[in-house]
Amino acid sequence: MLVTRPQLAILRQEWRATGKKVVLTNGVFDLIHIGHVQYLQVAKALGDVLVLGLNSDSSVRQLKGPLRPLVPQQERAALMLALRPVDYVTIFEELTAEALVQTIAPDVYVKGGDYKIGEATGDGEGKFLPEAAIVQAYGGQVSLIPFLPGHSTSELIAKIVNLYGKNL
Repeated sequence: MLVTRPQLAILRQEWRATGKKVVLTNGVFDLIHIGHVQYLQVAKALGDVLVLGLNSDSSVRQLKGPLRPLVPQQERAALMLALRPVDYVTIFEELTAEALVQTIAPDVYVKGGDYKIGEATGDGEGKFLPEAAIVQAYGGQVSLIPFLPGHSTSELIAKIVNLYGKNL
């Protein structure tokens, strides 16, 4: 179900009252591939309800550049909701999911293994995860799911361009 952040806050109260373990992840999810599917299956297995925060088109452009997203946010949301592990999708405008994490205070916050928990060091070893500090502050769990090598949207786009770029 596609929900707004206020709707999500109300749902979170219901889930808490019924003892459901809430898992939150977020991302662009522009071209769906096997890495996404496996990631979402593992995330769902960590709790009872999987909420997916989807970057809005405007935030994707700020994060990934003017050529992205390839698929508009409403279509990306519909695709994500069609996947069995995903229970709820909410679209957010911010560049990070910090405000979303604060709204629903998930029991488990999940990101891919290409992220790291801790201070941004600029060492190029993983992307800093600002949401982790918020989750840890209220006693939630942060789980990094191993990244499936060779399966990223950027790699998929590069492959398409290399194979078909001049012939499209």
